[in-house]
Amino acid sequence: MKEKQRTRSLSAKRGPSSSKSAVRGGRGASTAKGGKGRGQGRPQGGEKDRPDSVRRSASAKKKPDTRPARSSQGKAPQKAKPSHGKSAGAIPAQGRPMREKGAASSASSKGVLIWGIHAVREAWLNPYREVYQCWATQAGLAALSDIEKLSAKEKLERPSIKRIEKEELEAITPRGSVHQGIVMDVAPLPDVTLDDMLGSEACPDVILILDQVTDPHNVGAIMRSAAAFGAGAIIVTERSAPSMTGTITKTACGAAEHVPLIPVVNMARAMDTLREESYWCIGLAEEGDRDLSACAVSSGRIALVLGAEGDGLRRLTRQHCDELARLPTQPPIGSLNVSNAAAVSLYEVRRQRG
Repeated sequence: MKEKQRTRSLSAKRGPSSSKSAVRGGRGASTAKGGKGRGQGRPQGGEKDRPDSVRRSASAKKKPDTRPARSSQGKAPQKAKPSHGKSAGAIPAQGRPMREKGAASSASSKGVLIWGIHAVREAWLNPYREVYQCWATQAGLAALSDIEKLSAKEKLERPSIKRIEKEELEAITPRGSVHQGIVMDVAPLPDVTLDDMLGSEACPDVILILDQVTDPHNVGAIMRSAAAFGAGAIIVTERSAPSMTGTITKTACGAAEHVPLIPVVNMARAMDTLREESYWCIGLAEEGDRDLSACAVSSGRIALVLGAEGDGLRRLTRQHCDELARLPTQPPIGSLNVSNAAAVSLYEVRRQRG
């Protein structure tokens, strides 16, 4: 009897140590009542009797965690690096690069970044555009060798163009941007409202309406076609239209300085307002009643309405069109990219007007 009591007493004293060993060792615990786990039979005595891996795990828990706190993205915050005399100004959202270079660039901006020879040239010579800074490589300077003389002739206040390296331009533009060796920091153009357009003496006879077209490359290409074929404005939905970024201005090749994007809150109400001002709204759709060439677009005020790729015109937008027309496409491809459809439609209007 005394021997059994002594055994129970020893078991009670060793119980906590066995429990800790099971937690630290993971697989050393019993897997079923009365059964033996894979780790049963491992030493459960003092620190010296434990396996090396268990001892390392136990000692690691005793050390305080000196690692820096992690951010919500799971990355440790980095220490701020000295600027070494270079500007620490943040790059604006429109021109923020999608990846950062290791070295800081000497070019920092406070407005909207635009790039590309045609986009920069037209913005530089636009009296309504305020220019903060302009950077160019040697090749970019050569391509725009005359713009400083032209702006001086027009008495435009413009900064001196700074010569920098190509790598510095790539550090402040999105990945893959074709900057052509020149980038400019400009203020956004003044907003133009629908009332501004309709109240202007130069209210255009031909305009475009984009129903939830969101891709900046498509919007930029449509702006270029609009400027080339004489459309005076593009109306977009305020909620879904892309911002006037460097991507749009580069794709537009300077047309952003001549054709305003006019945001509206409610497209259906805006179309009602246009119809009250004698605009004939023609929606472009594959199921249109007739070809656009059969529509009377040779005179008067015309609004061409184009929908997003895939979804096309929304139901309410269709209902507010005066008619639906189609382009004479042929099988097996029955539709065009929205920017191509805009170009073809504008050409037809221009052709009829002579």
